[in-house]
Amino acid sequence: MMSDSAKRLLRIADELRKGVSKLKFRTPVAWVYNPLDYAWLSYQSYVSRYAPASCRVLFLGMNPGPFGMAQTGVPFGEIAAVRDWLEIEEKVAKPPKEHPKRPIEGFACKKSEVSGKRLWGLFALRFGNPSGFFREHFVINYCPLVFMDESARNVTPDKLQREDASALHALCDRHLVQTIEVLKPQYAVGVGAFAESCFQRTLGANSKITVSKILHPSPASPAANRNWAGTATEQLKIAGVWTD
Repeated sequence: MMSDSAKRLLRIADELRKGVSKLKFRTPVAWVYNPLDYAWLSYQSYVSRYAPASCRVLFLGMNPGPFGMAQTGVPFGEIAAVRDWLEIEEKVAKPPKEHPKRPIEGFACKKSEVSGKRLWGLFALRFGNPSGFFREHFVINYCPLVFMDESARNVTPDKLQREDASALHALCDRHLVQTIEVLKPQYAVGVGAFAESCFQRTLGANSKITVSKILHPSPASPAANRNWAGTATEQLKIAGVWTD
């Protein structure tokens, strides 16, 4: 049986995916993928299986990585982590327009999303199994879209033109506020500075929810390539999110 919270989360995610699909983006964006469309079955499985009635800790990522959620439909969805630890492997379709350098191969993709491998790997190491983690935690992304320039190079949401970003933020902020209303977290943890700023903007200064961040696990960050798991764990302990 799917929980009431899972049903509500899927309903607002459906509203988000429909809303962002209507947006138009200018240079540097040339290509846009929406995994909530073509990989909806995976996201639906993730939420229906793992969304708690409420969570103590809500982790927030920026947007899908090209070899993570873009392929699997699950936030930070490195293929092995999603298939082997979360035990999700659904059929993934194709986006309407596909860049030849960034094909969507679903669970057949051979490339690994390092950020997702590190994040889910940390949770697996600390909690052992998904039920132990999801008893008090949940993970979502702020923006569901993948942006690329003409060469297929990744474009992060903070690099969008101001008007495009404003329209996107209006939809994503609304979804984040609704998610917080459903899950009622005590701690809001941004995976990286951008996600932390999204929490700060939507929650405001008077919120009783504790906002913090952990170092983003992307290999593009030199600091993340030096014991990322240890650094993130220490940051979570300092913030009071984890106590031992």
